[in-house]
Amino acid sequence: MLDLDRELCVCNGITLGDIVKYIKENGSEKVEDLLDCDLDVGNKCETCVEDGYENDGFSLTMVLSLVKQDRL
Repeated sequence: MLDLDRELCVCNGITLGDIVKYIKENGSEKVEDLLDCDLDVGNKCETCVEDGYENDGFSLTMVLSLVKQDRL
């Protein structure tokens, strides 16, 4: 199981749990929806969008996919 307290957007201090909650509450369908939201994710170093801060794949793209599959 993934740690929902893990920071996904390190530049803005946004956790995996914050992003999952936002996706579920707002019905986000695309990464662009997340980039244009009031969470302020992906607007600085942008590594959280596809590669992950530590280049480990923990990204907005991965989280969105897992939520769509009901795995988060």
